[in-house]
Amino acid sequence: MDFLPLAPIPIAHPEKLSFDDLLHEAGGFGRFQVLTLLILCIPRIILPLHFLQHIFISAVPPHHCTIPDHRNPGNLSQEDLLLINIPQEPDGSFSSCQMFSEPQPQLLLNRSQGMMVNESLVESCNQGWDYDHTTFLSTTVTQWDLVCERKGLSKILATFFFIGVTVGTVVFGYLSDRFGRRAMLLLALVLSLVFGSLSAGSVSYPMFAVSLVLSGFSLSGLTMTVLALSLEWVEMQHRTVAGVITSVFWSVGSALLALIAYLVRDWHWLVVAITVPCVLGIISIRWISESPRWLLTKGLADRTEKELVRCATINGNKVDFFRKNKENIQRLAESLGSSTTNFSYIDLFRTPALRKNSLCLGLVWFGVAFSYYGISLDISSFGLNLFLTHFLYAVVEVPAKLGIYFLLDYIGRRRTQVLTLLVTGTCIGVNVVIPRALWPLRTTIAIIGKGFSEAAFTVIILYTAELYPTVIRQKGNGYTAFLGRIGVSLAPLTRLLDDFWPPLSQVMFCSMALICGLTAALLPETLNIPLPEIINDVELNGSKTRTTDDAKK
Repeated sequence: MDFLPLAPIPIAHPEKLSFDDLLHEAGGFGRFQVLTLLILCIPRIILPLHFLQHIFISAVPPHHCTIPDHRNPGNLSQEDLLLINIPQEPDGSFSSCQMFSEPQPQLLLNRSQGMMVNESLVESCNQGWDYDHTTFLSTTVTQWDLVCERKGLSKILATFFFIGVTVGTVVFGYLSDRFGRRAMLLLALVLSLVFGSLSAGSVSYPMFAVSLVLSGFSLSGLTMTVLALSLEWVEMQHRTVAGVITSVFWSVGSALLALIAYLVRDWHWLVVAITVPCVLGIISIRWISESPRWLLTKGLADRTEKELVRCATINGNKVDFFRKNKENIQRLAESLGSSTTNFSYIDLFRTPALRKNSLCLGLVWFGVAFSYYGISLDISSFGLNLFLTHFLYAVVEVPAKLGIYFLLDYIGRRRTQVLTLLVTGTCIGVNVVIPRALWPLRTTIAIIGKGFSEAAFTVIILYTAELYPTVIRQKGNGYTAFLGRIGVSLAPLTRLLDDFWPPLSQVMFCSMALICGLTAALLPETLNIPLPEIINDVELNGSKTRTTDDAKK
């Protein structure tokens, strides 16, 4: 791809330089920005490898109670041995959680009686379970027998991971606003490598659970910093393409997970395989520049100039402008720096426009994450090849995101967010009433819903970054991601409600997507509006939005 240097825009009042003016003089969107986005795609690929790992490492293979040796006369086939020891379900399959208290040899003469046995003749598995290792050599379920009355322990593993992510979003949101995006990205990658390795080497359920919390905490730092760096180095008219590019590489990572899991069928080695890419991410940090927007808000004019000169040089633009405007850059840094002292999460709710945005964004993030992971973690319910279904789920996201690129610039962020959530909720709701026997139709609708749910995620990530000012952008991202991760943590546990009424979890996923889609309509539009730098920018934009809405009425 060939990028031509952008002609400098004449600036009538250099004493009133804005960061957008500086970025344009550095090349706007050129080779430097493209290289930065491509490097940031490495941690972006790493994220789905870990966030969706539970689909494979916690897969539940077919299983039945272990049959003691004294119950095996030695001259029976495996089918007959199961028949006299394991009761059958109404569909003819053998029970996964019960066995006969004594062998029932009479069933060899009348096999249909296996489905009509007296409950007093059966007992729970007291000798453990035998698992079908055709698909997986081992999973966390087979290693620690997380089935039957212990199946809740399997579901909660994903919740442990996302509890760590939830806490991490708040911590890394604060740290990256204080110490910088680049430093926190490096820290997150190092910690992800350490705790990912610890997870792979876990020898007990408690050790693995703790490792997952720590791993989730570390990986949340990648989410926070990659988003900030990818948008804060890009000028206004290219923010959409930057957001979509980084989002597409999430889908690439998701598809790659299906391939890795297909090749590596032991859960220990699978965790190793998805953790190794962190090494590549750590190496790539040397080519990442700190966000100049963040540097300005910290009053670091010299470092800002240095990073912008580097950007201009790589983009093929002249650097004389920055040397001639040292004083103006210093003045801008002092102006922004004086507005950034002692901000906290409370400031997200201190002013009217920011308070409204924060409340609405929090609910929308919860609904987007809750419905997305509700769909993503339920692949096995369709009864199809697990690897192929997950791969198709990932592939369908790519055209959905490319379509979102045009929608975002055509109808705007707000309408696109509303549309994607309403379609997601509708697809989930339609599948509630379609019989499971029509699995091709159910799978098709689920894949469509998955595509729109991922599109909703793409929009909300970009939308959130555009709604919060630079001085507290990472705190805003941390707060909204915190609520989103609560939704993610609850998604796997919601599946347990199906024991009371099979469609209950789907109804909850559907309802939340629809409610949050309507909530998104309350947010202001950010299309073609410069990124806000300070809180007052948000309040001014909010006033303009209210004035425009009143005029339309």
